[in-house]
Amino acid sequence: MVERHHIVFRSQGGLDFPLNYKYLTPEQHRGPNGPHLNRETDLRYKKELQEKLFELLPNEYYTFTEVRKILGLKKSQEKHFKAVPKRAGYMAKEDIIRRLMGGRLY
Repeated sequence: MVERHHIVFRSQGGLDFPLNYKYLTPEQHRGPNGPHLNRETDLRYKKELQEKLFELLPNEYYTFTEVRKILGLKKSQEKHFKAVPKRAGYMAKEDIIRRLMGGRLY
């Protein structure tokens, strides 16, 4: 059996989208070396996610629609991006990634 782990916890501002999930065994998830009890593991997963986001978003600016298609977000999740600064409807890549990472970069 596997458990779905949010890399950026919802309590940290993480969203429900495929890249923010890591599927772990119960021991990997909640054991002593799991992300909930081991800060090193938690940070490693967050850094891996952040690197993947930078790879998937090579351009400097995006609309929400473009981000949604690239990352598999739901249209209803646009509300989570209201506070992200926009210029002519475009958001900067770093601001998008910061939002997806719960408000910070690692």
